[in-house]
Amino acid sequence: MMDALYYLIAALGGYLLGSIPFGLVITRLAGLGDIRAIGSGNIGATNVLRTGRKDLALATLLLDAGKAGIAAAIFGYFLGTTAGLIAGAAAFAGHCFPVWLNFKGGKGVATFVGTVLVVSWPVGLTVIAAWLITAAIFRISSLGALVAALAAPVAALVIGRPDVAIMTGLLAVLIYWLHRANIGRILKGEEPRIGGKKTAPAEDDPASHP
Repeated sequence: MMDALYYLIAALGGYLLGSIPFGLVITRLAGLGDIRAIGSGNIGATNVLRTGRKDLALATLLLDAGKAGIAAAIFGYFLGTTAGLIAGAAAFAGHCFPVWLNFKGGKGVATFVGTVLVVSWPVGLTVIAAWLITAAIFRISSLGALVAALAAPVAALVIGRPDVAIMTGLLAVLIYWLHRANIGRILKGEEPRIGGKKTAPAEDDPASHP
């Protein structure tokens, strides 16, 4: 019973931390209005970058990753490894489906990376490497995110962390679902490339909306 209570607390705490919409808060504090009225309407760092403020986009990226990492670290330290995994996954869910914004949030890649780095840094580094290599070769950020999401459970199994493999596998499924429009554009050869010129506004954040 106590374990179930701990896991419930971890899930709730992780969700609340993850649901803090840093992109929205930062842009409003900077006097840029509602980020949801700009570009894709997403609250992630890539859409914040569309305001022309690289500093705000970087801050959003770090905070979105950090909130998930902090959730996993705090609950993992006080309530155990499983609670840390649950809190990190819940932070991911909170970012993607924040109750404060009618459950319309980001695509969770930054929160995914933040969580994985804390629960298993070797897997986290593998995820980052997979994104960087894929993005460098194909110049498509969203493709890098999709490959990185797949790399996580594989890397976790290789190093003998089935618990991390299960968590990252479930989150990878959500990442693919949230990127379904990007996948469609990739298959059609229409996904914007890094540093390339967009021919038309994308309906969602092409770089995975961290």
